Amino acid sequence: MTEAEIEAEEKEINSRFNHLLKTMKDRMDKEDRDLLKRAFNLARDAHSEVRRKSGEPYIYHPIEVARIVSEEIGLGPKSVASALIHDVVEDSDYTLEDIERLFDEDIARIIDGLTKISGIFDMDVSLQAENFQKMLLTLSDDIRVILIKLADRLHNMRTLESMPQHKQLKIASETLYLYAPLAHRIGLYNIKTELEDLSLKYTEPEVYRDIVLRLKNSQNEAHRYLSDFSKYIRKYLKEEGFEFEIKERTKSIYSIRKKMLSQGVGFDEIYDKFAIRIIVNSSPEREKSDCWRAYSIVTDHFRPNTERLRDWISAPKANGYESLHTTVMGPAGHWVEVQIRTKRMDEVAERGYAAHWKYKEDSSGQSKLDEWINRIREVLENNEGNAVDFVDEFKMNLMADEIYIFTPKGDLMILPSSSTPLDFSFSIHTDVGLKTLGAKVNGRLVPLNYRLKSGDQVEIITSQKQKPKEDWLNYVVTSKARNNIKSALKSERREIADDGKEILERKLKYIKVKPSKNLIQEMVKYFHLKNSTELYYKVGMQIIDNAQLKEFMRDQNQGFYSYLRKRIIGRSKNDLNKAKKKEKEEAGADDQKFIVFGPDEQEFDYKIAKCCNPIPGDDVFGFITATEGIKLHHKNCPNSVYLQSNFAQRILRAKWVSTKKKEYSSVLVIRGIDTVGLVNKVTQIISNDLHVNIRSINIAGDEGIFEGLITVVVQDKLHLEKVIERLRKIEGVSSVERRFAERD
Repeated sequence: MTEAEIEAEEKEINSRFNHLLKTMKDRMDKEDRDLLKRAFNLARDAHSEVRRKSGEPYIYHPIEVARIVSEEIGLGPKSVASALIHDVVEDSDYTLEDIERLFDEDIARIIDGLTKISGIFDMDVSLQAENFQKMLLTLSDDIRVILIKLADRLHNMRTLESMPQHKQLKIASETLYLYAPLAHRIGLYNIKTELEDLSLKYTEPEVYRDIVLRLKNSQNEAHRYLSDFSKYIRKYLKEEGFEFEIKERTKSIYSIRKKMLSQGVGFDEIYDKFAIRIIVNSSPEREKSDCWRAYSIVTDHFRPNTERLRDWISAPKANGYESLHTTVMGPAGHWVEVQIRTKRMDEVAERGYAAHWKYKEDSSGQSKLDEWINRIREVLENNEGNAVDFVDEFKMNLMADEIYIFTPKGDLMILPSSSTPLDFSFSIHTDVGLKTLGAKVNGRLVPLNYRLKSGDQVEIITSQKQKPKEDWLNYVVTSKARNNIKSALKSERREIADDGKEILERKLKYIKVKPSKNLIQEMVKYFHLKNSTELYYKVGMQIIDNAQLKEFMRDQNQGFYSYLRKRIIGRSKNDLNKAKKKEKEEAGADDQKFIVFGPDEQEFDYKIAKCCNPIPGDDVFGFITATEGIKLHHKNCPNSVYLQSNFAQRILRAKWVSTKKKEYSSVLVIRGIDTVGLVNKVTQIISNDLHVNIRSINIAGDEGIFEGLITVVVQDKLHLEKVIERLRKIEGVSSVERRFAERD
């Protein structure tokens, strides 16, 4: 680099840092300013020789992360200083002890939570999941770790274009699977939306570009319509003496895509792509009444869709989000979504946890977000599985949609959707859960696996004699219930195993046999058990009785059992080798390469994943399974985001190198208006015109609308696209899409 270029870079670095200081102007004193300068100087020194993949000086990244923490999340000087030095320990010779000495214990703890795990690389453990787990372990102590990590991830996503494609896919999948839902739960809606949109840009680039283009083409017309609609609203609200502002909102690209998939509709059939937000100036004691008054004024003049009313003012979300949402029929017959909230509610919605802390307590004295953090503590404290299980549990329990359940006294409890009376009983108290005998929902007895709905009132019936049962684990979705049931079952199992050990030793001594370690191991093998504890448990439960023990001893004494076991194992191995040899010979007849893996384009054995059934021409990737070798998945497979996010180290780049003719089955979803002879037209085009085999067809109609599944056998992606194109041209057919299975 020339001296002029170095000087220009230094000038740009200082300019960015000065901009950061300006964003903190109203939140810092002289001491805070000194803290930020020290953090900046340390970061600049630690990263002085490092550049990002884009070629920019690395210091740009921590400055931008700090700016997001300050400007977009609204945190204070300590958080901003931590953001400036968040990569220092990981990427330089500075240690956590150095950070504590140069700053303080608080900042050192935040940096520790932000520093990735280092250690031996293990193919069976997800490093991403372990990093995520470690980060969450700091949540109960200091939520700033999560907020800074989200800012770090947001800036990485904003600058992802400089990374190679396989890294883009891995990082975007991880973001979609873990970080966007976390931002949503903490209430950072703007950050959550941007993370989702940027993730879609790299996981489904063609879909992303198509929606962006369509939004751009319809934006001017929609803007004019919303402006006209807003004029009416302004007029009516002013007449009633309201102080307010109105913002126009565009539905996020990811939300549009999600709705298109979930409802099986096209872009033009999404009616709430554009919306308005009414933000009312209101005193704390009048917030609810003012919002409902504004709602009443809007619905007096525009007919509402009653099924689209969402009241998060009476029952706020767990992350503190409060708002009224309704959809009304505007002028010229267009549906418009209207959101109504106060200034305070809007700040909480935009800034999430940071703003929520400013307005911390609700009428009960405890914030909903504090309750959520307490639930996280429970998940963390009771976690017994590996990191991937933990992440799945975390998503299922703490990022799921919520339902609102009432106790017999009318108290409100928030549970994840699909919760059962057992989940409810454990959420009241562990002892109540363990003694649950039955449940009444809205006064009616229901089974313990009954799925609760918002608004249900639940009464739990308990008995001191009741004990948890194994099948209860199939009835619950919350980690608290699951972990307490497992713990109780383990405790009971241990007691039974202890009794079983005494019983077995007593029986063996009775027949004058010493219960040696070798004998116990032989018994474990004989009864096909995992370990001695399971043997003792089965003896204690009388699953293994006297007759079976006598049979074992007879075989032992005759030496026949040992001989027979060797013969069986020997034969099974022999059969297995023969089967493998035959499989190899059959594969040799069709020896041409179809898929190559990795940067060196090597050929490996693989299996087609049943969840997505990729066909030649599809964008694919390989996944190294624990027991079944490499499985080939479609890039848009329902499992793709999960695998890319949790097991990136087991993902192999893959591509088709031959289109040698072979048959592949693919499932199509066809929808439209039911007409006479429709099924006949469909089958004629597929079988007679295109000469494609139909493996199965199932089309059902209801009130003039039909939907069906057709499994066709095709040679490759182009062949399938030709079939889809022809089917879409049939009169009455509104959509034909390829369907993948649900996530495993």
